[in-house]
Amino acid sequence: MSTDVFVVGVGMTPLGKHLTQTVKQLTTHAVDAALADANASREAVQAAWFCNTRQGALEGQHGVRGQAALRAYGFEGIPIFNTDNACASSSSGLMQAFASLRAGIHDVALVVGAEKMNYPERREAMFEAFKGSWDRDLADEHMAQLLAMGEGLELPEEALQPGSPERSVFMDIYAAQARFHMKRFGTTQRQIAAVAAKNHWHSQWNPMAQYRKPMTVEEVLADKLIVWPITRAMCAPMSDGACALLLASEEGLKRFDRQRAVRVRGIGVSSGSRRGPDEVDKHLTRVAAWRAYEMAGVSPQDVSLAELHDASAIAELLHMENCGFCDYGDAGALVESGATRLGGRLPINVSGGLHSKGHPIGATGAIQVRDLVVQLRGEAGASQVQGAQLGLAENGGGFYGLEEAACVVTILEAPNR
Repeated sequence: MSTDVFVVGVGMTPLGKHLTQTVKQLTTHAVDAALADANASREAVQAAWFCNTRQGALEGQHGVRGQAALRAYGFEGIPIFNTDNACASSSSGLMQAFASLRAGIHDVALVVGAEKMNYPERREAMFEAFKGSWDRDLADEHMAQLLAMGEGLELPEEALQPGSPERSVFMDIYAAQARFHMKRFGTTQRQIAAVAAKNHWHSQWNPMAQYRKPMTVEEVLADKLIVWPITRAMCAPMSDGACALLLASEEGLKRFDRQRAVRVRGIGVSSGSRRGPDEVDKHLTRVAAWRAYEMAGVSPQDVSLAELHDASAIAELLHMENCGFCDYGDAGALVESGATRLGGRLPINVSGGLHSKGHPIGATGAIQVRDLVVQLRGEAGASQVQGAQLGLAENGGGFYGLEEAACVVTILEAPNR
């Protein structure tokens, strides 16, 4: 037995530093909004997935995080599952809920991503927590492999500066990937900055975004150096926030408004492999994307808009190529052409993306899906992509070796009105 699966309700909190809000409170705000969006009651939910990465490291809540947050909301008796898959946590929760509904085990399911990353009194621990999302035993070996990818690239004088002493280890990883892309394909720092400028421009219309100030390419390049070629404006901030998605099977959809129901057309999931640096076509995102395209019965050319995991601006370029939106090496020029801006041929990250909208790690994948749902319903206001029919969300998590440790690609279809 299999059934179509639909997103029938979405809700999120604004992203930023919610220093006085707890994970439970953020969860409540997001679930309230999703249930209201679907015109549903708490009793409609038959199972729930709770997605979080930081409570164990920063609050000591190592287990039963979902039971703690969702029972506080009032969910009792239903199955509650906990998903921690680094930055891909809530998209992984979505995949699990999708599988349950598609198999007919449940008719209505809830996916919640909630994260608090800002603890001013524990600032050192905030940055140390990032190291839990790669193999601690192999960290030195993997970093050496990453740094070797960029060997032979002629570096400017500023690349020899130490960079920011307080940064996520993932920015060092992204910098290594950027140097490789620059060496192999001729990508420039200015093209990476063009991604960031585009997304900061997009975010001015997103009331949920952490940053809403447009930036020019020159302003992005002039911002504080984190680790060359990455400046601060090219990096996702530390974000607190939550997002909830209410899903229904074809049977469950009878209780909701079909005209606002967005179909989950396909999902592809992958983990990394022992590929070589030059085997770019074996990147785990490429694998996940093609699995999603196959399930959906569509191609990259059919996609109307995309939300890509741009924790650093270079990642958007990489995943444009990995998702088949252009040939390898052509992403920088495509961004500079304006094709990926709102109003262009393929708008990407019209929400502002992670490095402008915000990146509350355990909630990020769900937020990407929420942003696409709003677009596909035609409810995005000033940032609406006209005529959008298919949306793609790409969400990577952690790192292992040369690439992310996990990737989920989701393809959504506009309501059939």
